[in-house]
Amino acid sequence: MTRLWRHLRGLWPGWTLLVPVPFLAHAVWAAARHKFHWENAALLAVVLALFATGPRTKRLFLGVYPIGLVAVLYDAMRVVQNVGVTPARVHVCDLRAHELVLFGLEMNGQRVTLHDWFQAHPSRLLDGLCAVPYATFIPVCIAFAIWLYGRDYLRMLRFTWCFFALNLCGFVTYHLYPAAPPWYFHAHGCTVDILARASEGPALSRVDARLGIPYFAGMYGRSSSVFGAMPSLHCAYAFIVALEGWAVFRWPWRAASVSFFVLMCFSAVYLDHHWVLDALGGVTYCLAVVLAARALTGMRHPPDGDRASEPVAP
Repeated sequence: MTRLWRHLRGLWPGWTLLVPVPFLAHAVWAAARHKFHWENAALLAVVLALFATGPRTKRLFLGVYPIGLVAVLYDAMRVVQNVGVTPARVHVCDLRAHELVLFGLEMNGQRVTLHDWFQAHPSRLLDGLCAVPYATFIPVCIAFAIWLYGRDYLRMLRFTWCFFALNLCGFVTYHLYPAAPPWYFHAHGCTVDILARASEGPALSRVDARLGIPYFAGMYGRSSSVFGAMPSLHCAYAFIVALEGWAVFRWPWRAASVSFFVLMCFSAVYLDHHWVLDALGGVTYCLAVVLAARALTGMRHPPDGDRASEPVAP
C-alpha cells in the first residue's frame, strides 16, 4: 500500500489527487440507493485504472474526464428530476401545433405531423436502421475523443469540454422549458402526468421484440427525464462529432460523420422521440457551444505547419 501511495502521489501531486472524487462519491451514492448497476461498476473501474496506471493513462483520463462527469451528472439529475416541472409548464400540444404549421403534411384529408405519418406507416427496415445511431451515439462520441487523443490532444480537450457544456445546457433547459416528446403525446395526449415513465417508443419496442431482449426498454427505463425533448441532445451529439471532426477527418470520414448526423436527426423523428423543432434546437445549442469554445480558445483553425493538427485518416 505504501508503494502504491508513493506512486499515486508522484503521479498526482497536491490536490490533484482528488480528481476521481466525483466518481467515488457517485458510486457510494448509487450503492446507498441500491441502484449500483453494471454500468456504474464499469465506469468506476475505467476511472480508477486510468487514474492510477501511469502518465499516459493520466493524460487520457484528463482528456475524457468531462465525458465521465456527464455520466455522473445525468444519473444525479434524478435528485432534481421534477424541479420546475409542473403540469402547467410542460409543453406538449403547443409544440405539436407548431410542428403541424411548420412541418405538417396531409394524410387522409387531415393535417398531421411527420410522426403521425410514420406511426401509420411503420417499416421494419427503418426500425432497424434508425435503432443504430440510438444504440451507438455514446460509443461514437467516446471513440472520437480517444481517436483525437493520439492526433490532436488540444482538440480532444475542446471536444470533451464542449460535450460537457452541451449536456449541462441541455439539462438546465429541461427544467426551464420542460417539453414532452412525440411518443408521450401518442400515449397520453395533451394530459400531463408528472409521474409518467420514460418509454423507448413503439419503433424501438419493435426492435426489442425482434432482438428478444429489452435493450432499449432497459435504457429508457432508467431515464432521469421524461420531459426532456427540447433540445435533442441525440442530434447535438452527432453534430458535434461532425463539426469538430471536419478539420481532422479525410473526406470518406467526413462523409461518414455527416451521414451519421443526418441519420440521427431522421431517426429522432422516425422513432417518435423528438419533434423536428427539438432537432433544430440541438443543432443550435451545439453551434453556440462550439463557437463559444472556439472564441475562448482562439482555436478556429490549426496553424500552418502544425503536424499534430493536420488531417489524419482514422
